[in-house]
Amino acid sequence: MEHTDHVKQLISTANTMVADHKGLVAIDESVSTLNKRFELAGIPQTEEYRRAYREVLITTPGIGNYINGAILFDETVHQHTLAGVSFLDELKKAGVIPGIKLDEGTEDLAGFPKEKVTKGLDDLAERLTAYAKSGLKFAKWRGVILIDGELPSTACIVSNTHALARYAAACQRAGIVPIVEPEVIMDGKHSIERCAEVTEKVLRSLFEQLYLLKLELGGLILKPNMILPGKDSAQKADPELVAKLTVNCLRNAVPATVAGIAFLSGGQDPVTACRNLNAINLDYKAELPWPVTYSFSRALHQPALEIWKGKTENVKAAQDSFLEMASECKAARSGEYKS
Repeated sequence: MEHTDHVKQLISTANTMVADHKGLVAIDESVSTLNKRFELAGIPQTEEYRRAYREVLITTPGIGNYINGAILFDETVHQHTLAGVSFLDELKKAGVIPGIKLDEGTEDLAGFPKEKVTKGLDDLAERLTAYAKSGLKFAKWRGVILIDGELPSTACIVSNTHALARYAAACQRAGIVPIVEPEVIMDGKHSIERCAEVTEKVLRSLFEQLYLLKLELGGLILKPNMILPGKDSAQKADPELVAKLTVNCLRNAVPATVAGIAFLSGGQDPVTACRNLNAINLDYKAELPWPVTYSFSRALHQPALEIWKGKTENVKAAQDSFLEMASECKAARSGEYKS
């Protein structure tokens, strides 16, 4: 892609998203996913309670000190605060760039039992045009890779990385920065070494596909998993080992021209996610060609949800918790986290 003003704007936005030792927050859970979290917390599963919860997070005072961008779900894009201010305007006022999740979940990969491919490419161009007009500046698409015995298959890896590349190309054409999220999920009994092997293979495939479709890597953010043992594995991994294997994997597979790395938390609890991110930035900062930050979801705001419980009187305590977690994530981004 030529360095036109269009491309320069993509690069500028991507650089802003990972600047100043801040990160991103993912508040893009689908209706069904957020309803499940509400059910566990004893909160009614209605649109109004989902709106109220997003208002708790988005209107937290001082959020812009720790968060550069917020990934939203379509429902949230169209919602407002009780005072009638759109969530997009609230974020912009706080200095937070609004973005959108564009994938539409997964479906079975035909002929490959247990494996999935992500949906959402069919009407992507039209959706991107509408979101760009609404003022959204970046987007996210997630591919899901399962480790199970001989899985993942090459077919699954290529199907998902090709979809990620097609999505990313459509984003850049629309003037929207793509976050590409090829998640090797923690489910399973696999070792940390097997996770490293698969993740590197997935990332190599991803950048082959991005190269084929002529993506401008300076206007793109990678949202990968950290290298971790399966959650059902007996293997334990301290932050130093996670950092070593994660950095090694990224340096082997990710071009230095990518604008930034923003890790997903992938089911890690907040303390573990921060410890691991801290070790990466503390031990390997001089070896990292990109900014390495966070794009956490539950690891950033699950504690706030558990405090809020759908009750107005708990809003301030929930916001204080959210701000505290954001502060700890920023410290981990700087290699200064103390749990």
